[in-house]
Amino acid sequence: MIISVASGKGGTGKTSFATNLALSIDNVQLLDCDVEEPNSYLFLKPEINKTENLYILVPSINESLCDNCGKCAKFCEFNAIFVSRDKTFILPELCHSCGGCKIVCPKGAIKEEPHKTGTIYYGNSNGIEIIYGELEVGDAVASNVVREVKSRMNKNKNVIIDSPPGASCPVIESVKNSDFSVLVTEPTPFGLHDLKIAISLLREMKIPFGVVVNRADIGDKKIYDYCKKEGIDILLEIPFERKIAELYSKGIPFVLEMAEWKEKFQKLFNTIKEKIQK
Repeated sequence: MIISVASGKGGTGKTSFATNLALSIDNVQLLDCDVEEPNSYLFLKPEINKTENLYILVPSINESLCDNCGKCAKFCEFNAIFVSRDKTFILPELCHSCGGCKIVCPKGAIKEEPHKTGTIYYGNSNGIEIIYGELEVGDAVASNVVREVKSRMNKNKNVIIDSPPGASCPVIESVKNSDFSVLVTEPTPFGLHDLKIAISLLREMKIPFGVVVNRADIGDKKIYDYCKKEGIDILLEIPFERKIAELYSKGIPFVLEMAEWKEKFQKLFNTIKEKIQK
């Protein structure tokens, strides 16, 4: 079963939820696809047994052949190529490695060279297999690294995907092909606003989903009113509780210290399984 954990808004407790869920069930692989700021390892503290550098192919200009015609820059939709009067410049951090510029160059002045775009880490913690990616500082294309992390998915396990916040391309790549998605939100105006965006995304992708309300006893009840109106299940409420906050501040998943919550996460997992099987 593949469960993605998403959230329209950042800072809702998405990673905390994902790691606590992973620690509550058996036969688990956790993929941290929030590659611009992976932090599930801060909670799980895995023993890293392997690292792997990721490369993409980016264009390189042979200046002796290039006449600065600009066809490559015109083709590139991501502004990774800039043509001045005297020279063509490549911005590898923006390149999506499609290879189109090489094809359209009439002079054959473009070849492709490897550019390091990220690193993948492999580890284990408390019986959980964890794989997470880390985008190179300065690179803007997170989806390449997300795709590589997901390609290492073990479909013989229950897979939990910790997605980036928002509703941009890396989020789409993260949640794609999930059996179910859990949207972690908070009962605030910003939480509701971004939750609606995330819900519209999942509906467009036809991925079944439910909502978890974190810090449930702050803010207002508009999240609950919206979910009731839209017929969306609220799967779990996590209170704004001092002990949970203290454990979080120390990087300790609260199911390790609060056994009753491990049972609640197990019940949540079984509920999701039933929804998928219907």
